[in-house]
Amino acid sequence: MDGTGRREITRQAKTLRPSFDSTVAVKPAGSHPQNKQSLNYVLRTGLAGGLAGCAAKTIVGPLDRVKILFQASNPQFAKYTGSWFGVVTAMRDINRQSGIRGLFRGHSATLLRIFPYAAIKFLAYEQFRAILIPSKQYETPLRRLFSGAFAGVTSVFFTYPLEVVRVRLAFETKEVGRSSLRGICSQIYHEQPPRVAHSGTVAGAVPAAPRSGLINFYRGFSSTLAGMLPYAGMSFLTHDTAGDWLRLPALAPYTLTENPKNPSAPPILRYWAELLAGGFAGLVSQTASYPFEVVRRRMQVGGAVGDGHRLGMAETAGKVWAERGWRGFFVGLGIGYFKVVPMAAVSFYVYERGKVVLGV
Repeated sequence: MDGTGRREITRQAKTLRPSFDSTVAVKPAGSHPQNKQSLNYVLRTGLAGGLAGCAAKTIVGPLDRVKILFQASNPQFAKYTGSWFGVVTAMRDINRQSGIRGLFRGHSATLLRIFPYAAIKFLAYEQFRAILIPSKQYETPLRRLFSGAFAGVTSVFFTYPLEVVRVRLAFETKEVGRSSLRGICSQIYHEQPPRVAHSGTVAGAVPAAPRSGLINFYRGFSSTLAGMLPYAGMSFLTHDTAGDWLRLPALAPYTLTENPKNPSAPPILRYWAELLAGGFAGLVSQTASYPFEVVRRRMQVGGAVGDGHRLGMAETAGKVWAERGWRGFFVGLGIGYFKVVPMAAVSFYVYERGKVVLGV
């Protein structure tokens, strides 16, 4: 970039300098603000978000498989937990037993879930931002946090059953008689808690709670919501805040570049700066929400291990504490960082570049 280009970007950055009272986190693609409630805008942001989610999940597919096996205490892989060498060994054993396809076990269900999940999450964020932050004077960290949290809750509500199916597929390690997608769905639907004898009643009395059905696809949903609030909220807040820092006038000549689709639009972050902001967002959000994720995984595979007793969120957390203490809530956090940081970086990068390409 020549001196004139650097001076122009610095000038534009100064006009967009962020503060708690005045920040521009989502740049318009042209000289006139777009109608964010229009169907065209919603569809374009949804498409960009869905593609971003698929790209990010594909990058970290093998790590996701191993992390689920560790979190859910799969007996065959429990011996590998606790070290980076264990992660490599587990991946090597899976590759030896099942090949590359084994490392992506459940990935088709992942993509089936992640496209609508990411599409809803990103487009919902844009919509909640438009409601909670209608103008620059309302731009605050708290409103950003709530916008992200509400977007995360909205997306997970509509796609959670697919997540349960994906976890079950990834949890299986047997080669003979592996369950099909249809078989897993049928198994989850018909799972029933064990009959329990109650004092004063006949042994084996049927509990009042539903014993099977669609409710099984929402096993662990309460802990998911509890974890999604800090995860999605901190993810979007951290990404937007890091983006503001990288747009400061002192850094702008090195971090910003011209919008290739619309030179008259505000400059965009260079590829490495966008990846840096996204990766940092993944690091912070993963730390804030990881204990909830461990509890959720244990609840989701409750029908695949043990006696099938359906534990609540508090019971599951108590069981994790009894087994390993506070460290049990952070089992696999190292691999979680190794997975989430690049995943978040790629996700935000593809989303922001997708918006540029799609003109939003």
